[in-house]
Amino acid sequence: MNELKLRKMLEQFYLEDIGERDLTSTSIFSKDDRGEAVLISKEDGIFSGSSVVEQGYFLMDPFAEIRLLKKDGEAVKKGEKIAIAHSSIRTILSSERVILNLVQRMSGIATAVNQAVKQLNSTHTKITDTRKTTPGLRMLEKYAVRSGGGCNHRYGLYDTVMIKDNHIGFCGSIKKAVEKARHSIGHTVKIEVEIESEKQLYEAIEANADIIMFDNRSPEEVKRFAELTPKSIITEASGGITHELLPLFGNTGVDYISLGFLTHSVKSLDISLYMNNKEEMA
Repeated sequence: MNELKLRKMLEQFYLEDIGERDLTSTSIFSKDDRGEAVLISKEDGIFSGSSVVEQGYFLMDPFAEIRLLKKDGEAVKKGEKIAIAHSSIRTILSSERVILNLVQRMSGIATAVNQAVKQLNSTHTKITDTRKTTPGLRMLEKYAVRSGGGCNHRYGLYDTVMIKDNHIGFCGSIKKAVEKARHSIGHTVKIEVEIESEKQLYEAIEANADIIMFDNRSPEEVKRFAELTPKSIITEASGGITHELLPLFGNTGVDYISLGFLTHSVKSLDISLYMNNKEEMA
């Protein structure tokens, strides 16, 4: 987690929500009024977002005291406390929605990834994410994937060459596309090629791709394609793979399975904030 980037993100989120000031909190409480708040999970899941909790409070109140009761990637049960914050009441109330929104989403992603890893039940194949993330939240969502036991695919268009069907169509062939890309990039950058048939698989192998993605293929096709691919080339399966279908891919031998639903349609974990009447840290 890039803490500097996180603080900049939180600044923007607070400016969006608070604007000139939190009209309700500032009209009721003075800047010296202090209190304690507890984050509690209202359902079972996997927690992610400790840095959001810490930086979210410290940004608003440098004297806040934060006690994290759960680590990123740790299981939480319904009714369990996640964190306790002792801070100004204004800070607690003004930052509540931003912190909760982010932590709920990150924990929802971590929970979905953890479920996917268990459903896949493979000692070889790894679960990875995609670029189908919420604009502005990619760093946090990809961190949440790691919290849940998954891996990260490329972060954006800038860190890996990924040649898909439209690139191939415009260029004329997989071979031409790979050759042109290889000529333009540095030696540290990998080239991935998306294929949909056995013919394209052999073309990608001949073009010496670093990674080959089997797009929208059945478990049987993925297994066969993985067996045909040299071990020196990383293999990936993607497209149309749901939670229910994951067990069928566990023994295909593919190196990675990328799942868009981990970030584009995940359900947030239900987490709430409650004020605590105690003045000391519990």
